[in-house]
Amino acid sequence: MSFPLLTATAVVPAVGAIATAAVPAARRTAAKWLALLFSLATLALAVAVLVRFDPDGDRYQLTESHSWIADFGVRYELGVDGIAVSLIALTALLLPFIILAGWHDADPLETTSSRWRPTQGFFALILAVEAMVILSFEATDVFLFYIFFEAMLIPMYFLIGGFGDRAHAGSDENATAQRSYAAVKFLLYNLAGGLIMLAAVIGLYVVAGNFSLQEIAQARADGSLDMATNTERLLFLGFFFAFAVKAPLWPLHTWLPNAMGEATAPIAVLITAVVDKVGTFAMLRFCLQLFPEASKWATPAIVVLALISIIYGALLAVGQRDIKRLVAYASISHFGFIVLGIFAMTSQGQSGATLYMVNHGLSTAALMLVAGFLISRRGSRLIADYGGVQKVAPVLAGTFLVGGLATLSLPGLAPFVSEFLVLVGAFARYPVAGVVATLGIVLAALYTLVLYQRTMTGPVKPELAKMPDLRVRELAVVAPLIALLIGLGVYPKPVADLVNPAVEHTMSDVQKKDPEPEVEAAK
Repeated sequence: MSFPLLTATAVVPAVGAIATAAVPAARRTAAKWLALLFSLATLALAVAVLVRFDPDGDRYQLTESHSWIADFGVRYELGVDGIAVSLIALTALLLPFIILAGWHDADPLETTSSRWRPTQGFFALILAVEAMVILSFEATDVFLFYIFFEAMLIPMYFLIGGFGDRAHAGSDENATAQRSYAAVKFLLYNLAGGLIMLAAVIGLYVVAGNFSLQEIAQARADGSLDMATNTERLLFLGFFFAFAVKAPLWPLHTWLPNAMGEATAPIAVLITAVVDKVGTFAMLRFCLQLFPEASKWATPAIVVLALISIIYGALLAVGQRDIKRLVAYASISHFGFIVLGIFAMTSQGQSGATLYMVNHGLSTAALMLVAGFLISRRGSRLIADYGGVQKVAPVLAGTFLVGGLATLSLPGLAPFVSEFLVLVGAFARYPVAGVVATLGIVLAALYTLVLYQRTMTGPVKPELAKMPDLRVRELAVVAPLIALLIGLGVYPKPVADLVNPAVEHTMSDVQKKDPEPEVEAAK
């Protein structure tokens, strides 16, 4: 029996969460190192998955299948395609950086009771989220996916509400109230989406008789399972609603700025670069594969929602005074590009959307983590409290600039390739949508460059005169992310080769072909 590599990739961070939580209260540093070691072990397993995966092989590889709840047809069924492998690699890669960046975020400000271990709890919850996200990417049983899709809300709720940003304007009571509000809003929005999805999951079982993604998709393809049109559309809407909340897509986005604003910078990265990717990934894996006809039916409306997200998110980012909320609204705009690429129903659009998930994770992590280092020095999230930082901390300012330029998709940095492919795919089928989406690029340049100008240039504010530059630990976090942004910007072929075969399968699921060029090629 082959080694269950996919299971191990999720079990290792889960065991790490338990082990970290069990570290004695007085051994906070030991808990941090233990969490880091488990995240590195998970990364090693993710690399093993990447190495063993054959992009030109079967659609789902490294599969595992065991009976779980036989009476209801629920199986412990795992498998990965190129899209899932790339997102598992992204998740495993970012977690060590998130842990390093948050090294001191949960240190108690004063002596605490030995029965409460905030540092251990902080890192244990991060590892628990990693385990659940990875299992969500691996699950090919719909019910199994649903369990971890919902279960990850619990540790995220405590990370937002219990370990919030200490750079908060106002009293401690006000900060606690804001964190609690953000955590509850995050939980309620996502629970509402999850409950609607649960009804759709039950409906799918009633129609199909099992929860296996591969079996249902095969039955749809060979005609042995024929869903009524209205039934398929209702089930699609139930799944899509939950994924649109998680992504998030306008108008279901309002929880994200609160959550990212009140969370610590590393947890904000965990939210938008890791957890939110489950929503867009699931649109590709479940919506398009299980409900191809309904997906085509809903495409015009979803394209409009994606365009609103792109423009709305960018406009609100332009007007922000809070650095972290600006990045949050920028992420809403970027998720609009991802959804546009998915539902453009072209190979370029879907390849671009998948690359965008990876590249957005890297660029947002770089920008938000450097912003977190900046905020920790000044103790404020307000843009107006900064100025002239590049004169006193040039390395910090330089890495902040690269992260910002990646966010606006500057050519030569990784997000440019993915955004270009999304726009090409959108133009090919929906030219008007492509034109509107292009406005998002202009607005991205505006909010990014204005942010840099207001915080990094100009005269040095007196409060910042002695600001230290990036330390060794902080450089160890940022430097690899910057290197990846440049490397994948210059040479994106490894990731593209990984995801393109999976995109071809998805296009086949919805029986769509790329539009023919209107101008014949010269002979």
